[in-house]
Amino acid sequence: MIEKLAIVAIGGNSLIADPDNPEVPNQWDAVRETARHIAQMVANGWHVVITHGNGPQVGYALRRTEIAQNEGIHGAPLDYLVADTQGSIGYMIQQAMDNSLRRLGINRTCATVVTQIRVDYDDPDFENPSKPVGAFMTESEAMQRKENDGWHVMEDAGRGWRRLVPSPKPRAIQEINAIQALMLSGYVVIAGGGGGIPVVRTDVGSLRGVEAVIDKDRASSLLAQQLRADLLLISTGVEKVAVNFGKPDQRDLDTMTLQEAYQYIEEGQFPKGSMLPKIEAAVEFVRNGGPQAIITNPQNLTQALNGDTGTRILPG
Repeated sequence: MIEKLAIVAIGGNSLIADPDNPEVPNQWDAVRETARHIAQMVANGWHVVITHGNGPQVGYALRRTEIAQNEGIHGAPLDYLVADTQGSIGYMIQQAMDNSLRRLGINRTCATVVTQIRVDYDDPDFENPSKPVGAFMTESEAMQRKENDGWHVMEDAGRGWRRLVPSPKPRAIQEINAIQALMLSGYVVIAGGGGGIPVVRTDVGSLRGVEAVIDKDRASSLLAQQLRADLLLISTGVEKVAVNFGKPDQRDLDTMTLQEAYQYIEEGQFPKGSMLPKIEAAVEFVRNGGPQAIITNPQNLTQALNGDTGTRILPG
């Protein structure tokens, strides 16, 4: 019988500790460090299902296909690239988890589930894409892509122009029964990588992938709700959530009730492209019956579980 279940959502950016050195050996170092902390959770009595982001990784994969097309090599659609990164990052996490668990004397099989997540055909984000992906471009390059390839583009925080793709809301996890069966059998499961592969049901009932990306934190919240988890733990790049971030009166938060979270969201305290999706995912989990959510960085997972750091989102 599994007594305590945590969904641990690892940010894709936290798997690349130094953006200037994103090479695979450096990614391995970050994955191993994160796995060490999650393995300690298992040693302390938690059962875990791990999800992960893929923002930088799928952006690199997308860029590779764009370069390859200039050399006469076929490209790849975005849903395929999400599946690609689910496999590669999942492989890294399950190997690192196996090694970390063995060092603690724990014999537990780790397995990655290639996960499809169903979205709605009529999700408004398909009409107005909101998620920037891929490499930065000059304005002239972006306008050329818009004209020649039909891309949606935007200027991204003064750093350059980027392609925009749809980020529809996750509605159902296609492999939820397999994930649950593995979890109940004692496996450490890695699932929902990169937010899941976005798919729709066609008019004849078939599944089909779509050119989109799903927010990892939203998908993790949905998974936590469906598995009736005791905890949604979102691992990101900061130790605690802050209000008035970057200002002289910045205040780090130890706890946040749902009512306080709604107020902070209304005040615009959390940036759309970074902290806001995490807060919204935590709020959705707690609002729908989850006992609590915690947001912190990988190196503080154990301390946060002990109540010594991190930000807890609680009912109320």
